[in-house]
Amino acid sequence: MTRSGAVDVQYPDEGGGRAALVVADDPTFATIVEERVRWLDEVAPYEPGAFYKRELPAIQAVLQHESLDLIVVDGYVDLDPDGRPGLGAHVHEALGIPVIGVAKTAFRSATHAIEVRRGSADRPLYITSIGLPRDRAADIVTRMAGPHRMPDALRRVDALARGHAAIA
Repeated sequence: MTRSGAVDVQYPDEGGGRAALVVADDPTFATIVEERVRWLDEVAPYEPGAFYKRELPAIQAVLQHESLDLIVVDGYVDLDPDGRPGLGAHVHEALGIPVIGVAKTAFRSATHAIEVRRGSADRPLYITSIGLPRDRAADIVTRMAGPHRMPDALRRVDALARGHAAIA
């Protein structure tokens, strides 16, 4: 059994941050077995080129005491073919598990990202990874549950992080 998690963090205008996690017993996230949300009263300010300084503490807070074999993040693992680290690389360094980055928008230097089109979407998702080959990561994202461009687990964790959904 592979325990897989998807995380997201949102930063309300009034300050702080809300981190969310959904967990499944397989990488397709066919059935969510756990959901968790953590509130952080204080978060680091946004720093261009160092987004992880803001995001990583929130991700670590929501993952506290969680044992995962794979994690999916909203964004890039690495920002260029030479491996300039993005959020996912920092998550991998901190946790020591494979990370798949799923980005909704193209990043000009991320020419190595694999484009995945899901459902009837014209716009691709941009897939990067560490700890597993990119083509395997792209296959996992392609097979993730849900008929839409964004897999259901990523839509759910986004709604939880935004405070638009209650934990099931």
